Amino acid sequence: MLTWAQYVKILIAVLVIVNPFGAIPAFVGLTGNQPVKDRRRTVHVTAFSVGVVLAMACLFGESLLRFFGISMASFRVGGGILVMLLAVTMFNAQLSGSKHTPEEAKEAEHKSDVAVVPLAIPLLSGPGAISTVIIYVYQDSGWVHHGIMVGICVLVAAVVWITLRMAIPIGAALGKTGINIVTRIMGLILAAIAVEITASGLGMLFPVLMQK
Repeated sequence: MLTWAQYVKILIAVLVIVNPFGAIPAFVGLTGNQPVKDRRRTVHVTAFSVGVVLAMACLFGESLLRFFGISMASFRVGGGILVMLLAVTMFNAQLSGSKHTPEEAKEAEHKSDVAVVPLAIPLLSGPGAISTVIIYVYQDSGWVHHGIMVGICVLVAAVVWITLRMAIPIGAALGKTGINIVTRIMGLILAAIAVEITASGLGMLFPVLMQK
C-alpha cells in the first residue's frame, strides 16, 4: 500500500485534472435558464455520475487494458501525453477538445438534461481523468489500495458537488479572470504530473533510461 502522503498527491492530481472550477462557466451557461430545483438536480446527477465513472475506472480499468492487450507502460506514456495536452489548454484557460468541443457545446444548448452528457462526461470525468485514475490504481494490486482509490473518487465527486452547488456565487466572486487564473495554476501542476507519468512509462518501456 502507498503512503498517505502519496494518496494525498493522487487526490490532488485527480482534482486538478477534473478541474471543477474550470467547469463553472460551462455549468452556468448550460443551466442558466433552469429553475433552481432543476439546477440542483443537475448538480446532484453530475456529481454522482463523476463518482461512478471514476470508480468504474478504478475497478475495471486494468481488466479493460488486459482485454485489449495494452501494457501499462504504453498506457502511461499515452496517458501522460494526453494529460500534457490538457495542461497546455489549461495554460491558455481553454477547454480541451478531449473534454468538450464547440460542436458538443452547441448540441448541449438544445438538450433538456445536461447532467450526464456533457457535464459529467466528458467535461469533468473525461479521458484524462479516467486515464490518470487507471494509472494510479495500477501502482498497487491490493484490495485496500483499490478501496482507498474508490474513496478518492468519492471525495472528488463531493468536491464537484460543492463547487457546482456554489457555482453562481463562486463565478460572481472570481469572475472570468479569476477562474482563468485558477485554471492556469492548475495547468502548471498538471504539466508536472504529466511529466512524471510519461517518465515512469518510458522507464518501464526502456529500463536502461532508469540506470544511473
